[in-house]
Amino acid sequence: MALAAEHLARHGLVAFPTETVYGLGADALSADAVAKVFQAKGRPTDHPLIVHVATAAAAQALAAHWPMAAQCLASAFWPGPLTLILRKAESVPLAVTGGQASVGLRVPSHPVAQALLKAFSVLGSGALAAPSANRFGQVSATRAADVMAQLSQHLAADDLVLDGGPCTDGIESTVVDCTAEPPRILRPGVLGRTAIAAALSAQGIGLAAPVGLSAAADAVQGKAADRNAPDTVSSPVPRVSGSLASHYAPRTPLWVLPAQALRQQLDQYLRQNPGARVLVWMFSDWADAPVGVHYEKAPEDATVYGRALYAQLNDWDSAGFGLLCLERPAETPEWEAVQDRLRRAAF
Repeated sequence: MALAAEHLARHGLVAFPTETVYGLGADALSADAVAKVFQAKGRPTDHPLIVHVATAAAAQALAAHWPMAAQCLASAFWPGPLTLILRKAESVPLAVTGGQASVGLRVPSHPVAQALLKAFSVLGSGALAAPSANRFGQVSATRAADVMAQLSQHLAADDLVLDGGPCTDGIESTVVDCTAEPPRILRPGVLGRTAIAAALSAQGIGLAAPVGLSAAADAVQGKAADRNAPDTVSSPVPRVSGSLASHYAPRTPLWVLPAQALRQQLDQYLRQNPGARVLVWMFSDWADAPVGVHYEKAPEDATVYGRALYAQLNDWDSAGFGLLCLERPAETPEWEAVQDRLRRAAF
């Protein structure tokens, strides 16, 4: 941890585990250090980064305004998989926020992340701008090996990857916009809408109604099908990480379809592509899967599925399949975050 904190203080990069996914960290208060994150990821500089700190007090110091909604959610869920969008303090460089007046702040609960942030608080600012530790738009990393596979050729020789084992949650944090009244969820995550609404309601604060995922996807596709267009392209809401129409995407083509449609379209695909190797991840059984189809049973629990999703996609992406086929999960609240990631991955 001392070595990693010293490297961050010298404006180097350190990849580290959180409970959600691995992050690629740099001193959030140094525009020069942040520039290295964008370069290593191949990330557009107008796409904002989430800033990680060790405590809610440290987060509050980076916000120009700390509304009651932020206090309520921070008290209820930090440390944990929740990012709050707030008006940024003057100390936060525009390089971190993509030129916006708002910043995403998070207090992770992973012990390695906490140890790193506390060590960096002694030797540096204690604030790490840390997007997911993968190439921009590709599948997020939930294991140190995934970080190395995607970023080893794009990091400096002295940059570090801290191996804290597999991430326990496996899906990115829930992002809540606290600059709005009422607050609104901009990105679903492990922390569900029901829990957030209940915490706010206990303090007499409402939560904005959700925008349907399919409606958001249709809106973006109607804008000339720009794969780099954010869902909020026509809305005055802050831009946030993971809001592009295409994101979390494997290199291998990916289909996400209901079971019957998946089987029908796959039969046609195999007739047109004899000898193709296809991975199928389904909730339902498929005992008579065609030749060339590698069938695996998908977890029926949304939490277990989300924890496994990125690791599976990364493994399948390097296994030489010509097509990945996933059965679409149910359109129910507990699957909201997974549905969001699958929609973007298959866009």
